[in-house]
Amino acid sequence: MSTPTSDPVFLGIDLGTSSCKVVVTERNGKTLGRDTAAYPLILRDHGGVEQDPAQWWSAISKATQRALEVSHVEPKRVRAVSATGQWSGTVAVDKQGTPLRNAIVWMDTRGAPYIHALTGGFPSVSGYRLDKLLQWLKKTGGAPAHAGKDSLAHILYLRHAEPEIYRSTHCFLEPKDYLNLRLTGTLSASWDNVVVGWITDNRDAKNVRYDPGLIRLAGLDPQKFPPLHASTDEVGRVSKNAARDLGVPEGTPVIAGAGDMQASLIGSGCVRPEQFHLYIGTSSWLTTHVPHKKTDLRHNIAALPSAIRGMYVIASTQESAGSSLTYARGLLFGSGEGVPSYAELSQLASEARTAEGRILFAPWPYGERAPVENRDLRAAFVNLSLGAGRAQLVRAVLEGVAYNTRWMLQPVEKMAGCTAPTIRIGGGGALSPLWCQIFADVLNRRIETVADPAYATARGAALIGALGVGSVTLETIESSTKTEFHYSPKPENVPIYDEMFRLFRQYYARSAELYRQLNSRASPK
Repeated sequence: MSTPTSDPVFLGIDLGTSSCKVVVTERNGKTLGRDTAAYPLILRDHGGVEQDPAQWWSAISKATQRALEVSHVEPKRVRAVSATGQWSGTVAVDKQGTPLRNAIVWMDTRGAPYIHALTGGFPSVSGYRLDKLLQWLKKTGGAPAHAGKDSLAHILYLRHAEPEIYRSTHCFLEPKDYLNLRLTGTLSASWDNVVVGWITDNRDAKNVRYDPGLIRLAGLDPQKFPPLHASTDEVGRVSKNAARDLGVPEGTPVIAGAGDMQASLIGSGCVRPEQFHLYIGTSSWLTTHVPHKKTDLRHNIAALPSAIRGMYVIASTQESAGSSLTYARGLLFGSGEGVPSYAELSQLASEARTAEGRILFAPWPYGERAPVENRDLRAAFVNLSLGAGRAQLVRAVLEGVAYNTRWMLQPVEKMAGCTAPTIRIGGGGALSPLWCQIFADVLNRRIETVADPAYATARGAALIGALGVGSVTLETIESSTKTEFHYSPKPENVPIYDEMFRLFRQYYARSAELYRQLNSRASPK
């Protein structure tokens, strides 16, 4: 039966690290059209990682036009637009909304020395001066990460290293909130998306607000930050210019949206506590909703505001998941013609036996966030022999990412107050049956993949838009979200991976100090 032409549809935009994804969905989450477009990372010296916001917008415009074309939906049926994407990034714009420089993205560590200077002092706990730490924990539920990858670190870097840019900035925006500015011409930010600026009071998840004391503590100008909204609030309407670029009607409501972690939970149908979600993309995260603000400083895990008003999500982020596989592919196969696709890499890895050669891969090419915060860590293959071939090495990468996820699982379950018998998985990594089975065996948990997993986060953005205009409820999102494949742990593999996980933890314990000596950086003068 064809969909009535009067039924509304919703546009979801996911601004990822390496590409954007755009979906056109019905209110039940069914995808009618989708597309993706890529853009590059710009690597700088001393840990700098940037992107060009103009390239974001160009890619989103092309992907939106193609998604609408593929969907065969009349643009006038689009009831709302909502964005999600990478967060802990910084776009500095002038009064006209024009970026003053490239965006600093979440992988950038140049602000680390300034975070250390801000957070340090005596007496200290885990490198944080006690009185400052208590302020951050009480009001935000966390504290600035020493790795320097939070938005606060980016802004401090600009204030110290590029003072003219800092002075000229009218407003600092997260990447998703910059997209909303391009869509509407209006400055805004969603509660969940600004938390890693560490200047908001998150104690009431129904009313997050800037905290003057935390802004003073960071030494920032309070006038340089946008008005705050809940994720489901309307922040404006599609402008004439945006309508021309994207192909959606001028005046279409734009809903604030949420960060990718929060949106992926919605897109996977995990809208209640005790429903666990694992996302495997460029980075990965393991998360669930919880009703209260909590913090695990030891494992760099905190409960931060959710896209659902009044709820929190456990933020436990692994820095390099799919990017570890991309990195290994480049090492093993180079670039250009003949480089295998990710599906072909998965097929190659399936030719190797479970933990064959007892090879460990450390999935830390750009440091790590959780369950340990350590920007000095780096990737490594451990225990290579002359018999190790490409199949064994690729499989070791898949297993290494799973070991790091298992390391996160225990503190996440402890914070959630329950065990996760089933974990729902999304992101591009969920397209690999082998990787899903490895996760089931390593975690010793049942794994379910959501339908169209690579677009689950974009679908979550579209559904947040639908929530914002009152077209769906959380209950209908939960009931209408479908799963496709299910993977149970294989009894013969579980003890093998138990032993390899023990050795993985041991490798970190014995090598962390060496990594520090190899990669430590000088503090600012």
